[in-house]
Amino acid sequence: MADIVTPEKRSRMMAGILGKDTKPEMLVRRALFAEGFRFRLHRSDLPGGPDIVLPGRKVAIFVHGCFWHHHAGCRFAKLPSSNTNFWRNKLDGNVERDRRAAEALRSAGWRVLTVWECATRDKSVVLSIGALVHRWVDDGAPVGEIAMRDSAAP
Repeated sequence: MADIVTPEKRSRMMAGILGKDTKPEMLVRRALFAEGFRFRLHRSDLPGGPDIVLPGRKVAIFVHGCFWHHHAGCRFAKLPSSNTNFWRNKLDGNVERDRRAAEALRSAGWRVLTVWECATRDKSVVLSIGALVHRWVDDGAPVGEIAMRDSAAP
């Protein structure tokens, strides 16, 4: 199926998509700050350029959009019905890139947490997101995820 908008309009739409300081990222940052965490942002010297870094604890946090990072089992990660081959390849490439970045961080001794966009859409999770991250940091798990309860397992 062909694209339903003109290439010029599609280009404008894609240019409007933020890579940094997104609404989900800002929610997570506010929650972490309220929990007493101090952090660095967008460390480009680390694999994958984590959105939030707790350097003293060697924790890298990614705030992933469910669509763009193809969150498995999430209702917000629906494959578009037009140009499906392009989108499947694009999103699978994003997932693979994320996997390699997390693996490289783990190999370098970093702990990796992914906070999914769907968690920031669930009011019950948003209210406790700072505490959830704090608990994960204190537990010492090497990897973790925070997602909407009915979207994918946290």
